[in-house]
Amino acid sequence: MKRYPRDMTGYGAVPPPANWPNGAKIAVQIVLNYEEGGENNILHGDPASEAFLSEITGAQAWPGQRHWNMESIYEYGARAGFWRVQRLLGDLPITVYGVATALARAPAQVAAMKSSGWEIASHGLKWIEHKDMPEHEERAQIAEAIRLHTEVTGAPPRGWYTGRCSNNTVRLAAESGQFDYVADSYADDLPYWMRIAGRDQLIVPYTMDCNDMRFAIQAGFSNGDQFESYLKDSFDVLYEEGVAGTPKMMSIGLHCRLIGRPGRLAALRRAIRHMQSYEDVWFATRLQIAQHWAQTHPPSDIAKPSEMTRDAFVSAFGGIFEHSPWIAEGAYDLERGPTHDCAQGVHQCLTRIFRSASHDQRLAVLNAHPDLAGKLAAAGKLTAESTSEQAGAGLDMLTDEERETFQSLNTQYVDRHGFPFIIAVRDHTKPSIMAAFKQRISNDRETEFAEACRQVERIAELRLREKLPT
Repeated sequence: MKRYPRDMTGYGAVPPPANWPNGAKIAVQIVLNYEEGGENNILHGDPASEAFLSEITGAQAWPGQRHWNMESIYEYGARAGFWRVQRLLGDLPITVYGVATALARAPAQVAAMKSSGWEIASHGLKWIEHKDMPEHEERAQIAEAIRLHTEVTGAPPRGWYTGRCSNNTVRLAAESGQFDYVADSYADDLPYWMRIAGRDQLIVPYTMDCNDMRFAIQAGFSNGDQFESYLKDSFDVLYEEGVAGTPKMMSIGLHCRLIGRPGRLAALRRAIRHMQSYEDVWFATRLQIAQHWAQTHPPSDIAKPSEMTRDAFVSAFGGIFEHSPWIAEGAYDLERGPTHDCAQGVHQCLTRIFRSASHDQRLAVLNAHPDLAGKLAAAGKLTAESTSEQAGAGLDMLTDEERETFQSLNTQYVDRHGFPFIIAVRDHTKPSIMAAFKQRISNDRETEFAEACRQVERIAELRLREKLPT
């Protein structure tokens, strides 16, 4: 098969119930990124100075040189900004994304984090770009980050977020087996599981929009009121969704050198007070959210279609279109991936093959279907799916008169159209099936062929909904 690795479906239109503790309508998760002292700097063995997320608009890296202004901006985050944030948020459950080398250069700040009971997750070994880093080097840096983090804080990290990551980062972090969650994703408002390297890794997505980094980029916030308004609006919409029955998670991203400036902190303070004014709000660390999700929504053990062998796929779905395994065989060869690991996804693949088949091939599929309440049903020779479907509509318990009527209609229909009458009986009752039969029998053959094909596709959809999540 041609595997497309991205999941464009996720939880779909109806996400699972978060079931946050005490019936909370929203989980608010605040991250403080501690990067100061771990950024690009020739003092740290890097080839150039830092150029990312500072007050210097359009900053450029200085190869082979220290950048005094850039360094002092980062130092502000450690020397002043951190403490201002800690005074405001010290009583809230916060997750720190700690760059290991930065934490090693911040004994007083680490002590304050621990005193406040904050979770200290790993933000990598250094605050540098990883997109071009060889896989073996990134793997080694992850291992060293864990080692140094444990040495500096006294406990290994339970969460991971690289930020400036590569396409290998999430897999390498998962392969380590170290983390309750990985946060290098912006794909959802709820945690989700990924099957990586033979194990289920929980992903707790992060944010780029509710993030003070937007003070340091051109398409961002220019004053605190904009940040405050955006946080409040995000909270209000998510809270409303929670009241409506689909609670979500709100992530807020902060940086010591950015939000730690007085004019910005005032905006954060007003936004936090707004959130605290509501009932049923769960402020939590990312680890608490991860542990709750793992307990409430453990990974599914349902076999994923995108990971099946050809034989397993055809065995599982070869009977979805009645007696037509060739449709599943064709669907297996389509470009598929995690986004197709649901009833709608497999249905799309199967129907693509059915719709692109020749007229004679589709006619053969129609003719593979049994008559309603016909001789095969009476002889007990229907497929298990057809037996269940016809029984569900009460077609296994007909009076003699009803049976004679169905048999007469079956004969008339086949004589007129050349294939059996097909209807998704699970959408109907016995009287509505009879009414549709009598109405459709007079259609011209082209109209009825098209309707029968639609019904075949609907039957396939209903069958898949019994086998796979929607």
